[in-house]
Amino acid sequence: MTATVYFTDLRARSSRESKVQKIVRLFDAAGFSGLIRPGDLTAIKVHVGERGNDSYINPVFVRQIVDRVKERGGKPFITDTSTLYLGSRSNAVDHLTTAIEHGFAYAVVGAPVIIADGLRGGHGVDVEIRKKHFASVRIAGDITAAKSMIVLSHVKGHDLAGFGGAIKNLAMGCATAKGKAEQHAGRPIVDQERCEGCGICTIVCPQAAMEITGKGTVCNVEHCVGCGDCMRHCPQAAIDFDWSVELLPFLERMTEYAYGALQGKQQKTGFINFLLSITPDCDCVPWSDAPLVPDIGILASTDPVAIDRASYDLVNSQQGLQKSHLRSGHAPGEDKFKGAWEYTEGRHQFAYGEEIGLGTEDYRLVEVSE
Repeated sequence: MTATVYFTDLRARSSRESKVQKIVRLFDAAGFSGLIRPGDLTAIKVHVGERGNDSYINPVFVRQIVDRVKERGGKPFITDTSTLYLGSRSNAVDHLTTAIEHGFAYAVVGAPVIIADGLRGGHGVDVEIRKKHFASVRIAGDITAAKSMIVLSHVKGHDLAGFGGAIKNLAMGCATAKGKAEQHAGRPIVDQERCEGCGICTIVCPQAAMEITGKGTVCNVEHCVGCGDCMRHCPQAAIDFDWSVELLPFLERMTEYAYGALQGKQQKTGFINFLLSITPDCDCVPWSDAPLVPDIGILASTDPVAIDRASYDLVNSQQGLQKSHLRSGHAPGEDKFKGAWEYTEGRHQFAYGEEIGLGTEDYRLVEVSE
C-alpha cells in the first residue's frame, strides 16, 4: 500500500507562509488531529541537541505542535531519553538543564519536558516484538505510558546509521540505556600501527572499556557498549569497526527498536521530518558542521518508513554543497549520505523496516500550500 507523505517548501512572502504556519498546515493535512483524543497524555518526541550543537529543531517550531495537541484536548509533554556516552545529556538532571539552555523551557514550548527513561536511563518496559534480532526490546517507561505521540525529527547524516530521521529517532531516542547498548552491540578494532597511545579513547569511553597496555590500546569487550565515541575522538583515526560484519545487523537492530517503540501506538503516532540544516552528524555531537545540501522543507506522515525514504530521496535530489563534509556524491541524484560516510548503508533501514511491518517505502508526495 502506498503511504502519503505531505511536503511544504520554505518559500515565504507573507505571514501566512511562515514556517510556523506551514507546520500547522502540515499537521492538519496529515490528519494528526485524528490521532489524539481528549485527555491523551501525548509524547512530543524531540532531540534537544548536545551542548555545543545548534542544528536541533527550533523550539518555536515545537511549540506549534504542542499548541495543536492542546487544541485537540491532549496533554502534551516534550520528551527524550538520556545518552550512553558521557556528555550534557547522560542523566535526567543534565539533560533537562541542556534542554532549557537550548530553548525547551515551558515559557517557550508550552509543555513540560520529561526525560522518559528516568534519572539514570534505567526506567523502561520490556516490549515484545518477536523479530530476527530481538524477542523483546527495552523502551523508556514514559514513552510506553503515553497514549499518543508526535515524533519530530531533524534529518541529517550519521557516522554509524548513515541516515538519521524518524526511524533512528524512534529507535535510539525511545530506548533506555540498556536498549541503546543492545542496538549498538558492535565492537571497535584498534589499528596498533596507527595508534600513538595518546589515551584520548580511555578518557571519552563512557564504560572505561578502552585501556592502554604493553601490547598497545585494547578494548575490553565485556564493558564496551559499541557507542563509537572512541572512533569519533581518535586523532590518528586508529579505531574503526568491521563494517562488513557490523553494519547491517546494527541497522536491523535499530529498526526493530523503532518497531518496538510504536507498539500500542501504531495508529496514534504522527511524524514530522525537518529537512533543515542537513548536517553530516547526529545532533548528539557537541558541534554542528556545515550542511551537506541547501535547506529543502518539512514533511509529515503517519508512516515512519515512507517519510524517511521521501526525506532521503529529497536530499539526494539536491546539488551537494562545496566546503561540506561531502567527499563524493555532489551531483543531483547521487547519494549524499554515502558521500559523507562511504561505508554506511542508510537505506537498509527502509528495506528492513518494510520487511518487518514498520511501514512502506512506497510513498506519494503531496505538496501542501496555503
